[in-house]
Amino acid sequence: MANKLLIIMVNTDPSNPSELGAPFFQATVAAAMEFEVEIVLTGRAGELAKKGFAEKIFIQKGSTKSVYSFMQDAHEAGVKLKVCTPTLDLWGEDLIPEIVETVGGAYVISEAMDDDTVTFTY
Repeated sequence: MANKLLIIMVNTDPSNPSELGAPFFQATVAAAMEFEVEIVLTGRAGELAKKGFAEKIFIQKGSTKSVYSFMQDAHEAGVKLKVCTPTLDLWGEDLIPEIVETVGGAYVISEAMDDDTVTFTY
């Protein structure tokens, strides 16, 4: 059995907040189950790494917990949040402190192809 979960958020659109809960929740649960977990934010989802952005998004109307709070929960559980390099060109380099690394396409491909890794995409 694989011991690493790689979640790639590339098709998830922050303008549709209902899409944002599952990846962070599943990552948090997997980390609590003692799996190694990484989330790579890229494309449109990369904007979530921008300081101040995810704090203004709520998964459902009336909720008091922002998407950023879900990201913080994941980070506190041990999930490594990363951002893909081209994302910086789109959304800037003022990133939330939970981002631990900037990675390129080759990193994402090599991790996804590793036999010890299961990859989810959102």
